[in-house]
Amino acid sequence: MSFWNDPLKVAAEWLMGIFTGWGMPELLAQILIGFLGIFILIALLMVVDIFLVWVERKVVARFQDRIGPNRLGPFGLIQPFADIIKLLIKEDTTPSGADKVVYNIAPMLSMMSVLILWAVVPLAPTMLGVDLNIGVLYIIAAGAIGTLSIIMAGWSSNNKFALIGAFRQVAVMVAFEIPMLATLLIPTILAGSMGTAAIIEGQNIWYVLLSPLGALIFLIAAIAELGRSPFDMAEGESELVSGFNIEYSGMKFGMFYAGELLHALTFGGFWAIMFFGGYRFFGLEKVHPFFAIAVLLFKAFVGYWIIMWVKYTLMRIRIDQMLAFNWKFLTPLAFVLIIVTALMNALLAGTPTWLHVTGMFLSNILVAWIALGMARSYSRKEREKVEGPKPVVETAHH
Repeated sequence: MSFWNDPLKVAAEWLMGIFTGWGMPELLAQILIGFLGIFILIALLMVVDIFLVWVERKVVARFQDRIGPNRLGPFGLIQPFADIIKLLIKEDTTPSGADKVVYNIAPMLSMMSVLILWAVVPLAPTMLGVDLNIGVLYIIAAGAIGTLSIIMAGWSSNNKFALIGAFRQVAVMVAFEIPMLATLLIPTILAGSMGTAAIIEGQNIWYVLLSPLGALIFLIAAIAELGRSPFDMAEGESELVSGFNIEYSGMKFGMFYAGELLHALTFGGFWAIMFFGGYRFFGLEKVHPFFAIAVLLFKAFVGYWIIMWVKYTLMRIRIDQMLAFNWKFLTPLAFVLIIVTALMNALLAGTPTWLHVTGMFLSNILVAWIALGMARSYSRKEREKVEGPKPVVETAHH
């Protein structure tokens, strides 16, 4: 077998031969090879995370008509390394009265919650960490660890502003996890499997064409789950001084920041996997595994760019408005969409592809049109409660 056709398998067999040749038991050799694979993936993700710091600063500079990093290295590419050095040499402080164990574990848990998500990301047809048949549930469960890290950071800091910020963000994350899980069931219904690899292989036609409304709801819920604008309730310079991370300094603060950036890219990747065919693109994934990785990363970066676009364009909204938007609009809409998707998928089973795609797409448009009409009517009634009914203007007759 050629290394270029299945590099992971060839490399694993080569390492197995070396380790067993040294007299190492086969089981121990397999465990060691697994750890090496995990270490290499984490190292690569950390390198990508450093690059994301530069990307974020350059993109927001363009949005806000600024220059961004442009001094250290070509185009300011070395600036992230200067930031890392600054964070490493800053004083590591722990506030008095803090729960030291929980306080120090929280940043690591925040980063870990992102890294373990990549265990079920199919990078290529032959490159997948674990092919779980419940990969969709794993995504939700692993992402919930990030919620735990924020409440741990806020509570253990012994700071009321940090605790309020943590409570606000957990309220948002718990709320928006429900429509996210609901929309993740749509690719599951269409593919007939909860495994991420099976969902990609089932997308001969991208699921965004079958469920554009589902893709939109997933993106909104993902941004809220990330805690990014307009849903960044965990941080607020005006009312919370900073937020759940106010007491953190140095690399501990850096781990929260790096975890947020990598989390955004990860959700961009899952958006691509669930609705945009993952690593599939006109058969390029069959030419070479590295082409598949390049396709998936490109789609993930497109999703990441859209998340940045939303963050640096929209203002933060009030938490009561945000939760009302979720519980009164987004969650019921997600559940209705699941029911409609399941019914239409069953009714259109066995029909020609063009009819199946058209029927699914139009059903989404109809659900969205009805939902917007109901939301418009509700908003009008709420506005009349506050402002009173609009006066009737009589026209003069001559």
